[in-house]
Amino acid sequence: MEEFNNIIHEVKKAVNGKDNAIIITLLALLAGGNILLEDIPGVGKTTMAIAFSKALGLSYGRVQFSPDTLPSDITGFAVYNKETGTMRFNKGAIFCNLFLADELNRTSSRTQAALLEAMEERQVTIEGKSYALERPFSVIATQNPVGASGTQMLPDSQTDRFMIKLSMGYPQEDAELAMLLNRSAENPLDNIIPVISKQRFLELQNEVNNVFINEKLAQYMVQLVAATRNSELIKRGASPRATLSLAQMAKASAFASNRDYLVPKDISNVLLPTLCHRIILSGTADSRRMTPEQVLTAVMRGVPQPRI
Repeated sequence: MEEFNNIIHEVKKAVNGKDNAIIITLLALLAGGNILLEDIPGVGKTTMAIAFSKALGLSYGRVQFSPDTLPSDITGFAVYNKETGTMRFNKGAIFCNLFLADELNRTSSRTQAALLEAMEERQVTIEGKSYALERPFSVIATQNPVGASGTQMLPDSQTDRFMIKLSMGYPQEDAELAMLLNRSAENPLDNIIPVISKQRFLELQNEVNNVFINEKLAQYMVQLVAATRNSELIKRGASPRATLSLAQMAKASAFASNRDYLVPKDISNVLLPTLCHRIILSGTADSRRMTPEQVLTAVMRGVPQPRI
């Protein structure tokens, strides 16, 4: 699909050697989801988020989270206007199309919770009054690995609201060299141009929503998620929200392949980034030193693919 490839091309101007992470992130944005990027500092998480906002022509807000960040910094606050005798609402940074939550797990639980309503319902409530967020709306949050200095775990209710979770990882030497040369004279983010309009992006999201899911494939996805709840390797399986996220990501994968219907490959392509952060491994898996990716791969092998 030409528009899909054009977006990828623009983002790659600023992000070298992370093609798979770029593709999966774009699929999640097309699916209308929120993205969690977890990795050590300095590997390009924030750069990729900003690059997407520029390539998609979307308005973006950014907050660098710290222990003293307040919920009102995110959602906004109401102040009393003496002249009119009414409350005036001052919008927070979240009133945008793409909200960049930088180092989300460095702030307090109370501030983290300020994002919950926006991530799920696309609105915020201040002083008992709800304010709708402009469509499209997605959160791209970055976090440093749990246990790093100054971090704390995100609550499960918030982690589950992220459609996918990705890790950037260190770049290969050739990609790091390209990054160094690209930044020797200018910031590559300055060279990214919008390749589609906001209205066109909304149309693409609608096309993703209209991708057809065969009943057998719908049942296959339900069986995959159910298998995470019955495996001896998993202490807590994926939620029903995970099933919905898996379906949306699979639709986006089919759309990117220029199809308006699902095939089993679409599901397997997106299962790991969609489910890995939603499961808790059992002691059996820990004793075998298995990763969530290895456990889910084993689960996927145990559920037969339907023949379409």
